[in-house]
Amino acid sequence: MADDDFKKRVRDDWRDSLRAILERARSLSSQAVLAFDLDSTLFDNRPRQARILREYGAARGLGALTACAPHHWDTGWDMRAAMRACGLGEADIEAHFSEARRFWQERFFTSGYCADDEAIEGAAEFTHAVVGTGAQLAYVTGRHEGMREGTVACMTRCGLVTPREAQGIHLLMKPTLQEDDDAFKREAHARLGRMGTVVAAFDNEPTHANDYRRKFPDALVIHLATDHSGRPVTLLDGIVSVPHFALGA
Repeated sequence: MADDDFKKRVRDDWRDSLRAILERARSLSSQAVLAFDLDSTLFDNRPRQARILREYGAARGLGALTACAPHHWDTGWDMRAAMRACGLGEADIEAHFSEARRFWQERFFTSGYCADDEAIEGAAEFTHAVVGTGAQLAYVTGRHEGMREGTVACMTRCGLVTPREAQGIHLLMKPTLQEDDDAFKREAHARLGRMGTVVAAFDNEPTHANDYRRKFPDALVIHLATDHSGRPVTLLDGIVSVPHFALGA
């Protein structure tokens, strides 16, 4: 299917966009490359966030935080909002916020804690559908190499396709935590281009989705409308937003 035909197949229904991607990938087989972010794209990391806040509450005797659940993080990555949703008073939020952020920083970007993540609806099935087309699948994440073990363990538990380089299933991670996420993902574009034809890219961060759109104008870029860092970035024209990966009947 020619690129123009591929774009015409993308209808107003976002599920049609996902189906068109699979069809395009099938037509190119191993030449096709599909890139997926992890956090808030394939994985829901609210369980990880909630666990950390529960542990902080237990360590500091803050009963309201010991009952923290994933839904308390529904407004995004704002820890103050999550504390408030748990029932902590404003004075206690301000008194503990800085220390809680340090406590979070020491745990969130670790292999042991990312193993708590859950798959976004339909994510596992969609990764298997991608591999079933014969295409290459590249996980391109801002997670660093120190999180590889926990990441793969979570993929296995959640039923996602796991990395197998020999079979064209790649996991591209930052060498260390200190690298900038935006810069790392832009550098990964060159590697993706060398793998084959980038058919589609999936990311929850508008900045990263826009970067894919600029670098690979013939690919379909999918924005996961879950949550993101909060930067005021407008999605470029042509990017399709989806709530999850479940294709339905």
